[in-house]
Amino acid sequence: MMQIYSRLREYANLKLKLFSHLREFNFYKLHMITRIKDIIAYYGLSTRAFAMKCGLKDNTFSNQLNGMRELSLTTVNAILFSNEEISAEWLLRGKGSMLLQKEETEPGMDKLKSIVYTIANLQDEINEKTVLTQRLLEENQKLKGELAMLKNERNIG
Repeated sequence: MMQIYSRLREYANLKLKLFSHLREFNFYKLHMITRIKDIIAYYGLSTRAFAMKCGLKDNTFSNQLNGMRELSLTTVNAILFSNEEISAEWLLRGKGSMLLQKEETEPGMDKLKSIVYTIANLQDEINEKTVLTQRLLEENQKLKGELAMLKNERNIG
């Protein structure tokens, strides 16, 4: 009899722990849904448009946001992969800011911009030289023609 009582008490304690964890899980899930709604508001989209943007089925996504269905890992992944500027840490845990911070200047970016600028300038110079070369070739052909005519007139006359 004592063993049954002990087992019942152990079962009751496990049940309390389980309910405690479920409450905690539901708390985090509820806050994650709120953060997803914040993302939708940030983009100024309807729930349907946001679902389409993420490649999710509208009904499933709406049911998840309304708590009628469990929020799935597939949904969370789709949101993160289709909105790369959203912080996963913020979405999952609520820590940090919603948007990832962009680096002011990525390493080597200034040098790359300088190289691109130089290439663009050199391409402009090449284009100008090509036009000039073409004009000079045409003028050279014209002068050769005139020279040939003068030689021909001289030989005739």
